Parts: sequence; structure tokens; C-alpha cells
Amino acid sequence: MDNHDLKIVPVAALRVQTEGDTILPEASSEFVLTPYIEDLTARALAYLEVGYAVHLAGPAGTGKTTLAFHVASKVGQPVTLINGDDEFASSDLVGRDSGYRKSKLIDNYIHSVLRTEENMNTVWMDNRLTTACQNGHTLIYDEFNRSRPEANNVFLNVLEEKILNLPGLRRSGEGYMEVHPNFRAIFTSNPEEYAGVHKAQDALIDRLITINVGHFDRETEISIVMAKSGVGLPDAETIVDIVRELRGLGVNNSRPTIRACVAIARILAHRGACAQANDLVFRRTCRDVLDVDTARVTRNGHSLMPQKVEEVIQKVCTQEMKHARSQNKRRDRRGA
Repeated sequence: MDNHDLKIVPVAALRVQTEGDTILPEASSEFVLTPYIEDLTARALAYLEVGYAVHLAGPAGTGKTTLAFHVASKVGQPVTLINGDDEFASSDLVGRDSGYRKSKLIDNYIHSVLRTEENMNTVWMDNRLTTACQNGHTLIYDEFNRSRPEANNVFLNVLEEKILNLPGLRRSGEGYMEVHPNFRAIFTSNPEEYAGVHKAQDALIDRLITINVGHFDRETEISIVMAKSGVGLPDAETIVDIVRELRGLGVNNSRPTIRACVAIARILAHRGACAQANDLVFRRTCRDVLDVDTARVTRNGHSLMPQKVEEVIQKVCTQEMKHARSQNKRRDRRGA
């Protein structure tokens, strides 16, 4: 493969090389590895190595797609990416007719005789699942349950019998394709209560090994915020603790996500502000980012979130300040 034909595309903290429909992911120096992520990666790799498909399930913003690319980079095969779509049919995965090819032959070898032949054939184009099965790629099917269950039925034989059923209109090859032994599949999904998400068929879920991916632990979230924004440890700790505190409000404890942490940290770094209660830029940024991203808490038709955000900022910043003072006293005692 010629390096001049490759395009480098950042996917979270991954470097991704693309060529046509093929992706070659590799972890960058910014990718955050903590014991939590290493454990998830090791489990997913073990299941893939045995030959099972892995299903990363969890709410939005928990890093499922980034983790899928990270695991795929460890597998070491080119990656084929599919994004779930409500409009998908099986043909969008396997392939379809893409038009017609017409050919005409005029034979005038003998001057007095004119012979003409015309042929018209359908043109078949393989889609990404067929390409991945044929070439032994790692397939990442991101948010697969946004596609209708009937569109995903094609995976049943692929994952169990290792056979891809191909339409009779496909001119080249047989009606069935034996799946390449290197083929691996990683699925990601959002919870069924999300808008635009379908309930996956039991037959497909039964063929997957599901790893439930929740929010990262505190250590991992702090490390991600520092790596993606450049803020120092005290600011990252304060931002993460505020967001984690707000997840306990309302009925939706999946928001705010790590994306909110990173957004606040990047804005602070850009504006030279600090994660302190007396920093006006910090407080306004938290309100702007978190008021929309948190679960709605209302009283008499009015949102209480601005008030709740202010309360949490004061609470966390006070705790962080007391903790910092306590640490400083310990250092002073050791020094004395």
C-alpha cells in the first residue's frame, strides 16, 4: 500500500488512515489508557479472538465508538465502518444493482456483410458487509439498532454459520459466500428508549457477546479531559466532579456526558480561565454547556437547572478547596 494514497483522519484520540472504504485505525499518543479501558479492551479482544462478535451497549457519550476503533486497532486488520440507518435494507449491507451496461459489436470484416450484436447486463456493486466478509476485515457496525431489524437479518448466517447469503442477481460467484476466517465484527448500540432506535431481534443479540459500557470511572474521565483540553489536574478534577454530581439529578442519569467535561475544559483553556467558583467565565460556561445537556428539572413550569448548576459549582469548588488546603497542611507537616 502506498502511503501517498492514505488520508489521516482523527477519530477521538485515534489516528485513522483511510483508502476508499477501508480504514486502518491506530492509537495515537493522546489516547487515554486507564485500567478501566484496558479491562474493556482485553475482554473484547478475547471474545473476538475466539470468533465471537462483540456488542458494546450503553448510553450516548460513553465512548463506545472510540473503544470499538481502539479494539479494532489491536486486531490489526483493515476496518470497514457501517453506521446504522433507519432507511437501510439488506441490500445496503450486501449489495445491489447499480445500473446497466450495454455493449454493441459491429462486424464488417466482410465488406458486403454487416453483423451487429447488442448486449445489456445489470451491473452489481458489492456493499460493505460483502467486502468485509470477502477480505477478512474487522467490521464496525456503529449504532446498529438504528437500522430496522429486518435489514440486519443478513448477519444471522454470517455470525453463526459463517456464510453470507447473496442475491441471485449477483453475476460473479455463487449465491453464497464463505466468510473469510479473519472476519471480525464489533457492534455498538444505544438504549432502546432513545429516539430513532429499534429493538434488536433476539436471534441477533443471542449471537453477540454484549459488554455494557457505562460512564468512565472518575480517574479515566479526568485523564480524558486533560488529554483533550490541556487543562491542569485541579481544573480537570473540578469539572469532572461537577458533571458527575449533575448526573444524579432528574430521571436521566446518563447526562451530562464526558463530552460536556471536554467542552468546558477546552473553553476554559482557550479563554485562560480557571475552574473556580469566583471565576465568572467558568460559571457562565458551565451554565451554557450544562443547562441544556442535563435532565430537565422543573418547578411550576420553570427550569431549575440554572439554580442546580450554580449549587453544584459552589458545592464541588468548596470541597475541592478544602481538599487542597488539607493536602497543603499535610505537606507542611512533612516538611517541618
